[in-house]
Amino acid sequence: MKILFISIFSLITLNISFAQEERTKINDSMNKMYVGTYTKTEGHVDGKAKGIYLLHQNSDNGHLELKGTVAEVVNPSFLKVGRMGKYLFAVSELGPNDGDHGFIYSYEILEDGKLKEISKKSSGAPAPCHIAIDRSNKYVFVSNYLGGVVMSYKINADGSLLQNQEINLKNPQESHAHSVKISGDNRYAYIADLGNDKIWIFDFKDGKLVPHEQQFIELKKGAGPRHISFAKNGSYAYSMNELNSTVSTFKVLKDGGLELIQNKSSLPESYKQSNSGADIHIHPSGKFIYASNRGHNSIAIFKVEDSGMLSNVDFVPVAGKTPRNFAISPFGKYLYAASQDTGNITTYKINADTGKLKPQEPVFEIKTPVCLEFVK
Repeated sequence: MKILFISIFSLITLNISFAQEERTKINDSMNKMYVGTYTKTEGHVDGKAKGIYLLHQNSDNGHLELKGTVAEVVNPSFLKVGRMGKYLFAVSELGPNDGDHGFIYSYEILEDGKLKEISKKSSGAPAPCHIAIDRSNKYVFVSNYLGGVVMSYKINADGSLLQNQEINLKNPQESHAHSVKISGDNRYAYIADLGNDKIWIFDFKDGKLVPHEQQFIELKKGAGPRHISFAKNGSYAYSMNELNSTVSTFKVLKDGGLELIQNKSSLPESYKQSNSGADIHIHPSGKFIYASNRGHNSIAIFKVEDSGMLSNVDFVPVAGKTPRNFAISPFGKYLYAASQDTGNITTYKINADTGKLKPQEPVFEIKTPVCLEFVK
């Protein structure tokens, strides 16, 4: 009888252990993805969302699962997760009709993916539209689309934010600061100024931005630089230009300056209708660059040549309208494109050898998505 009891107990223990192991495998195959949205009608969008959503991504098959609304914020149109996935930062993109500035929030990411609000700070100007974090994970930068203002904040040990510096760009009435990019060695910062057709260059010293000797590089009039991505080796930088739908390639000089070496259209030659460029990301392998087109409603794919310059690979349609932001999954297996005006996310499997994208089913429905951010 005693032997039988021990056998039954051992079997139950084994089953529990096996179940726990299977649950661990399932959890290990899931990545957290946060979705930034528009929640109200603005001049350029009919926002219908509730705030920040949490999705689970199955890293094996790429499928997405909605876990719910984790923060009710007005127009959280851009999100950024800090290193080690401990904190999430979100803008509240409020325009002039809502006051003289927007906000930036900081949240603690709880174990189940839910968010606990830590702090809320003024963005310093209307329409904050982008967040960047420096390589030391000590400073956050917020670009305001209006007013020529970029704000930086120190990240305290508890995730709260302390205002650190206000950067005022020249010609503020025309300036549209759209993003900040920090160099891989954390020595330089680059601000894409869509309104002035410039990328402003700064030295990053002791947490402060100081104008570089080469204060800016000017792009073609009407280019509208929006977002910047760096080559894996840091020797080249790429700007997605919103207004003329081009990608500009720059050689990064030894002192952090920029030299323009190529302009490449993000559209096929046959397309003659209206379009605005949106987002740009480089694949983790460093071999391919992807850029999103609003109007043509596509993802442009480029190969990064040994020279740093780009060559066309493909233009892949999205299953929606106005693909603003997109994200590449950890380890570069899938790409997800958020279509703002049709309320969905298109999933693509990435061919690691060619960079090409293969659309996956199903198309995921979610209200007014504009920013996708993985916890890495």
